[in-house]
Amino acid sequence: MNTLTKHLVLLVLCLSFASVNAQDTIQKSTKQVEIEKLLSLKETIQNEEKAQLKTEVEAINKQFENGEITQEKAEELKLEAAKKHALNIENKLAIIDNKIALLERNESLDETQEATRFIIEFGKQDDSDEFDRGSIYIGDVKDYRLKPRKYDRRTTSDLVFAIGFNNAIIEGESLSDSPYKLGGSGFVELGWAWKTRVFKNTNAMRLKYGFSLQWNKLDIKDNQYFVEDEAGQVSLVDFPQNVSKSKFRTTNLVFPVHFEFGPSKKIEREDYFRYSTYHKFKFGIGGYGGFNIGSIQKVKYTLDGDKKKDKFKDFNTTSFVYGLSAYAGFGNMGVYFKYDLSPIFKNQAVDQNNISLGLRFDLD
Repeated sequence: MNTLTKHLVLLVLCLSFASVNAQDTIQKSTKQVEIEKLLSLKETIQNEEKAQLKTEVEAINKQFENGEITQEKAEELKLEAAKKHALNIENKLAIIDNKIALLERNESLDETQEATRFIIEFGKQDDSDEFDRGSIYIGDVKDYRLKPRKYDRRTTSDLVFAIGFNNAIIEGESLSDSPYKLGGSGFVELGWAWKTRVFKNTNAMRLKYGFSLQWNKLDIKDNQYFVEDEAGQVSLVDFPQNVSKSKFRTTNLVFPVHFEFGPSKKIEREDYFRYSTYHKFKFGIGGYGGFNIGSIQKVKYTLDGDKKKDKFKDFNTTSFVYGLSAYAGFGNMGVYFKYDLSPIFKNQAVDQNNISLGLRFDLD
């Protein structure tokens, strides 16, 4: 029994020792990986600062070539830029060296590791422009703090939302004779857009492009609804019961492209510059093309005292949609107009083209 006990004790001690060694190996391995990351980061910092210095020097040379500054002023600005980036490298490398030293002295990494969390930033909407408006960053806090600001950001992005009235232009009829209610018919658009400065040294014209989902709804009058015959012809006919609501909706995925014009304010800082259109008048003109991805009609009526609702899907709508659009406004809100050059339905004796007018919000 004593021999068995001794063997068990010896086995437990061996396992404990192995466990301690394994934990120590894992810990050292984790520390070593972290140190290697920091050493690699030192090289990245130097390369990024040198790249930013090169960009600033090129901008200074451009100012000199355009006659905006003298050669003496250009050399002075280059010297200041070189000193600034040299100090940036020195300070950032000192921070990295201190972190490495702290890691080497401590067994636990908890004291030196910052929690990784996700950051999503859309930017400020004021003239201070402390970070890039429209930018999104998702990642580690440590990497975010060391992420350099781009000297000249020519492209930004923003959310697009529009809502308003909708109707249809019918060949041979005026809008006042439309079979669709003006008040009940509406549209909604939701999408994402990028905006790129066209010219290098001015922001007078921008190219705005992206993708959007458009929902165009028609509220049908006079107790009617759409019917598609065997030949694919879609027409309005009387519904056999008393209709309380008869609505038809198309859903389109489109890719708008606009040329945007308007004044902007140039914001210049030591290590970057931006053009801001915040609180400025702007207007855009262009068009869109895309695909119809669905159509549905809903008819609500009463039958024998019971309320009923019928749904009819997949009408003979035009597959490829395209049209003209324009907007004008101040700041982030404006008036928005769009007109489908493509008819709502295919192969019809009388074409119907969707037309919309409302408000557009570009949350840039």
